[in-house]
Amino acid sequence: MARRRLLSEINVTPFVDVMLVLLIIFIIAAPLLETGIDVNLPEVETSTLTTPREPVIVSIDKRGRIFVNRKQVKEAEFTQKLKVIYRKKGARMVYLRADKDVSYGRVARLMGAIRNAGIEKIGMVTEPVGKR
Repeated sequence: MARRRLLSEINVTPFVDVMLVLLIIFIIAAPLLETGIDVNLPEVETSTLTTPREPVIVSIDKRGRIFVNRKQVKEAEFTQKLKVIYRKKGARMVYLRADKDVSYGRVARLMGAIRNAGIEKIGMVTEPVGKR
């Protein structure tokens, strides 16, 4: 009577195939996740700033559109949206990213709306000189 032995080897070929397909998907998808708001920041000489928690970032692009943490907000709803963030997150500081082609008056009005929402500190985001 012939004894049958169990085959204890694992075929890893399907596993490797699946991993290679996932790798290709992630390689293609990674650059798509880097999309953001196109803001041409002014250049200044300064040191970098570190933040202990997730900051609230308000952006205004050269077309005048306002974004709060990458989500477009209508100007009429802007102050109310910041008040909600102020109450929920307890945010005391907002980082303002304004395109250098936006008029000073528009940026000043936006800063006034941020102050009216109860935010006490406003940080202006700039580019280091020579980064472009």
